[in-house]
Formats: sequence, C-alpha cells, structure tokens
Amino acid sequence: MGREQWKKIWVGSAGNMVEWFDWFVYASFAVYFADAFFPKGNDTANLMNTMGIFAVGFFMRPVGGWLLGRVGDRRGRKAALTLTVTLMSASAVLIAVAPTYAAAGYGGIAVLLVARMLQGLSVGGEYAASATYLTEASAPGRRGFASSFQYVSMTAGQLLGLALQIVLQRSMSEQALHSWAWRIPFIVGALGAGIVFYLRRSMLETEVYAEDDDAQNDPDRGTMKALWAHKREAFLVIALTMGGTVAYYTYTTYLTKYLSGTAGLSKPTASLVSFCALFLFMCLQPLAGALSDRIGRRPLLITFALGSTFLTVPIMTLLKHAGSFWPALGLSLLALVVVTGYTSINACVKAELFPTGIRALGVALPYAIANALFGGTAEYVALWFKNGGIESGFFWYVSGCAAVSLVVYLTMRETRTIDLNRMGKPHSDGGTDPDRVLAS
Repeated sequence: MGREQWKKIWVGSAGNMVEWFDWFVYASFAVYFADAFFPKGNDTANLMNTMGIFAVGFFMRPVGGWLLGRVGDRRGRKAALTLTVTLMSASAVLIAVAPTYAAAGYGGIAVLLVARMLQGLSVGGEYAASATYLTEASAPGRRGFASSFQYVSMTAGQLLGLALQIVLQRSMSEQALHSWAWRIPFIVGALGAGIVFYLRRSMLETEVYAEDDDAQNDPDRGTMKALWAHKREAFLVIALTMGGTVAYYTYTTYLTKYLSGTAGLSKPTASLVSFCALFLFMCLQPLAGALSDRIGRRPLLITFALGSTFLTVPIMTLLKHAGSFWPALGLSLLALVVVTGYTSINACVKAELFPTGIRALGVALPYAIANALFGGTAEYVALWFKNGGIESGFFWYVSGCAAVSLVVYLTMRETRTIDLNRMGKPHSDGGTDPDRVLAS
C-alpha cells in the first residue's frame, strides 16, 4: 500500500476517531451526568431517560445518512467528511455548556436533545462517508485491511474517552465528576473536531470517485431514485447490520454499565476492563481485515454470527458472576473476538454492494436505519429488561438478532472480488455479474 493511500486512510481515520470519541463519551459518562438533567429520584430511571436521549441520536442517523450520503455521492467523499466533523464539533460544544436541571429545569434537557440530534446527523453520514472513502482509497486486494481502520479509529475514539474517564476517576472525587467534571470530555471533543476539520480540508479525493465519468455525469447520483434501483442491496445492508450492531453496542458502550451495575465491579475497575478489552479488540481489526482479503468476507461474518448466536447467553451470564478484573477481562475479550468477525469487514462489504454513484447513500441510509432500530436502542432495551427484573431476557434478544443476520450471511455471495469500477459489468476474467450478492 503506497504512501498516498496511507495518507488518505490516516486522514479519514483521524476524523472518524474524533467523531466516535464524542459519540461514545456521552454513553460512558452518562452514569455521572444522568442526575444533572432530571429530578433526583430513581437512578436507573434517570439513566434510562438519559440513554433514551442517546437513542434519539440514532433515530436522527437515517436523516444524516440520507443528507450526507447525498452530499458524498454528488459533491464527493471529502465534502461529506468535512461536513460531518463540523456538525459533531457543534454538538460537543452544546453538551459542554448545557445547563443542569437545577439551573434551568427541563431547558437543559432541550439543549441536550438538540446536541444529540446534531450528533445523530453527523454520525449518520460519517459511517458511510468514511466506509466509502477507506474502501475506495485502497488497492483492490487490500480493501478488507484498509476498511478495517474504520473500527480501529472508532475504537480508538472510545478508548480515548475511557482513558479520560479513568484519569478523571482517579484524579477527581465522585462529587466533582457528578457536578461539573463530566463536561471535560465534551470540551476535549470539540477541540479535537477543530483539528480534524483543518486536516480534512486538505484531504485528497478517492480516485474511484474522481475518475468515474459515468457517476459524475449521472443526474440521479446520490438520489432516492438511484437507491431504489438497488433496493435489494439496501435491504441486505439492513439485515446484515442487525446482529452486528446489537452485539457491538452490547460489548462496548453497555459493557461498562453492566459490569458496574450488575456484576458488582467498581466503576473504575469496570472502566479498566473495558479499556483493556477494547485495546486488544482494536489491534485485531487489521488482522481480521487482512484475513478477509485472503479467504473472503463470508467466513468471518458467519463465524461472528454463529458465535454471537450461541455464546452471548453464556458469556453475559458468566460476566454477571465474574467478581474481579481478570475473569471479567477474559470474558469481555472473548466476546469482542467474536464481534471482530463483523466489525473488521462490515464497512467494505457494504461499500462493495453499490456502484460509485450511489455508494455513499447506499451504505449510509440502510445502515443508519438498522442502527436506529437495533444499535441505538440496545442499551435502552437492556436497561428496560433490567428494570423489569428479567435482565437475562436481553441476552436472548442479542442472540436472536445475531441469528437473523446468520441467515443473511449464509445466503450472501462473496463480495471480495468485486471490481468497484465495473459494478454491474462482467469481470475481465469472465466472472459473473458483481451486482449479484445473494445466492440464487
């Protein structure tokens, strides 16, 4: 992989890292600021309300996917990526200055809600823009490896958030964290977004997009009309995302709360478990992505779905009784190794389903819909089961979502050999139509 390609991957990943730092610090610091925006009372109910606002951000993601996916297909990947980080910076500033319930009543909740809506718009477009950019910026035989850096950067953003949380937990009192120090990560996120905005202004457009004359001259590029012509692939994106996004959010953003609220670990220990597990998880992404370039995407996806379907209930049940750092770390890492089969390659698999003129929107909107329905609600569903006294029901819910995606993975055709520049045309080696992705 050449120096120019590495530069494209670095700039795209750096922005993605800041985007997801801001996205995840909301979830990881929610245990500290949940009571700040609601009347004192039931801690679980307040956390549910705060995570309900978190879920609102996910429901804005389809809007962001449509809007920024259209920008990406009509104006270029660079334009979409620059716009996403601008929106994310604005949302981080709003959360950092949001007034508490004591100061402004429910006015603080309104500010928080607007900020989460902006975050939803931003992330709804960021995923598709970065997935498309990283996939198109790489050599044909390295797309799995290159696109795996999307989850490397996403996880790095979360790790930075957790690292900051650990530092604050060890350097400040519990009272300070609940009263004002929870604002610090959002200030950091806003500053980081400003730096990335500067980097993205000078980033290079991908050759696949810049040199595709058919896409450039197509008046329907980036429109719903063009997406409807690829509705089969769009529904496929929703189905293959379902199990992966639920499992991912279960073992990342919800894990720390589960370890502290159910397994009985202290908040600092729970955060440290998540940090160590996620660091190793991040390192696995390029290895799994490179493996998919050799053996194909389907074997990894099927392995993930089988593992999540049959291991989620045992892993979550054992985690409940882990009791200390090392058992909790081992079980968490086992779960994340399974999830790697999805996270390392899902970006390139989705990008490989669509031609250049509809690739950004084709990935963005269906993926955002799937995340709104399943990813964004995962924590809320988990807390709902817990509040109802049947927490184990959530484990079966995760397994069921993975089972649905397993059926999709088993019926998909391999996408590794698709030529991004010749979508819908025969391969030069006489292969079959690369637009066909389902087994006949």
